[in-house]
Amino acid sequence: MKFENNIEYARLHDAQDPLRKFRDEFLFPQHDGKDAIYFCGNSLGLQPKRTKEYILKQLDNWAEYGVEGHFKSATPWMYYQKTTKESLANLIGAKPIEVVAMNQLTVNLHLMMVSFYRPTETRYKIIMEGSAFPSDQYALETQVKFHGFDPNEAIVELFPREGEYTLREEDILAAIETHKDTLALVMMGAVNYYTGQFFPLHEIAEKAHAVGALCGFDLAHAMGNIPMQLHDWNVDFAVWCSYKYLNSSPGGMSGVFVHEKHAINPETPRFAGWWGYKEETRFKMQKGYIPEPGAEGWQMSNVPVLTMAAHRAALDLFDEATLTALREKSLKLTAYMEYIIREANKKIGFEKFIIITPSDPTARGAQLSVICKEGGKKVFDELTSKGIIGDWREPEVLRFAPVPLYNCFEDVYRFGEIISQ
Repeated sequence: MKFENNIEYARLHDAQDPLRKFRDEFLFPQHDGKDAIYFCGNSLGLQPKRTKEYILKQLDNWAEYGVEGHFKSATPWMYYQKTTKESLANLIGAKPIEVVAMNQLTVNLHLMMVSFYRPTETRYKIIMEGSAFPSDQYALETQVKFHGFDPNEAIVELFPREGEYTLREEDILAAIETHKDTLALVMMGAVNYYTGQFFPLHEIAEKAHAVGALCGFDLAHAMGNIPMQLHDWNVDFAVWCSYKYLNSSPGGMSGVFVHEKHAINPETPRFAGWWGYKEETRFKMQKGYIPEPGAEGWQMSNVPVLTMAAHRAALDLFDEATLTALREKSLKLTAYMEYIIREANKKIGFEKFIIITPSDPTARGAQLSVICKEGGKKVFDELTSKGIIGDWREPEVLRFAPVPLYNCFEDVYRFGEIISQ
């Protein structure tokens, strides 16, 4: 695609954008009386305008029905989690029985580790990417300790080669082969939060299984960002949050994927709670845990309805837009941002901004991670003061995410004008 660094080009592509109407579905922070340029959907998505309506509807149901709201109204709370299953399954290439919205991400990661990290004296190691998001680091560290192993020995962290910023696929697969006799689990972020690199999930899962290990992924930065086929890729489990690209409220609902081969097996180990008990006999309050078939068998407690209403509002937007169409736009929009950053470097006269996210569009989503050679934090603060909302990650990275649901080409062009200064 041939890009141009001018406002006419940007506005032309916005006029031709079949998804342009979705921008009007969101509320933008204000800067000097105008919408800020918001490139922080990889950290917290914007609020859909319809979210308030969805939450108020459930408040009305609560007022009208009280406890009977669990069984009455158009969306009975008893079954509310089921209203999200098809939408979530479509986003990750799963069967509805393999997914459920519940809890929050790190809680779900621990629950999945209970089921899928079952170390023995000989197979006890976990492979993960180095410098993973702290929640993943801490969860794996404490799970390993809980089983009596030393994290320094049991956790194998993978780092880029000297002078590189991202991991090579061949190095990930080679590490799995190297530790094949002692490896219990591969657990990585699907997209690394710091670099924005999207890992080859299918190849990783296939290699893990080939050496007798299990494989799971943290989809926090991939969910609603990049199409996946977790069922066909034979991934054992996955977890995610919904407040980034899914725009489902700060600290909103998490969710899990459990592959059908595990999900329909009542003998798959797990921690149990009332809401995961077999639905048709749940209210008999009997001893002896019988899980509901599928991912719902990992539920602990009943649904937080107001939070789930915000989640449903956001998922409806994805159902309307479709992830296929969003990905098509995202590929163009992110590539345009990459071009604009390189154009800014030309205007400045040297490579001040180094993009460390892969240029290969199949190895990234909407996020571009950028190192500024001079005064990165100062540059970030200056951008914020001019109405550009991205985020800063220590020690030296600025992250910008042109989200296809609500960002446009003109946003990216205006961003380029400012960083060129």
